[in-house]
Amino acid sequence: MSKNDLNFLSILEQVIGDRLKEASESSYTASLAAQGPKRIAQKIGEEGVELALAAVAGDRAEVIEESADLLYHVLVMLRSQDITLGEVVDVLEARHNT
Repeated sequence: MSKNDLNFLSILEQVIGDRLKEASESSYTASLAAQGPKRIAQKIGEEGVELALAAVAGDRAEVIEESADLLYHVLVMLRSQDITLGEVVDVLEARHNT
C-alpha cells in the first residue's frame, strides 16, 4: 500500500464532510446521516457482519468489497459526530507506541 492509497481516505473523509454539510436529497451519505446515528450504527454492524462472513468463506474479493463498505460507513459515523480520521489514527499510533 502506498501513501497515495492512504491519502484517498483523507479525500473520502472530506467528500463525506461536504455531503453532510450540503444535505442533498440525492446524496446517499446525506440521507444516511439524516436517519441518525442509530441507522449509521446499524449499517456499520451490517457491514461488519458481512465482512466477517466473507472472511470465513475465504472469498477474497468479497472481503475487499465489504471492507470498503465498512470503512465508508465508519467514516460517515465519524464525520457525523465531528470526529476526524486523524483523531482515530492518533489513538492507533499511541497504542502502537506503548
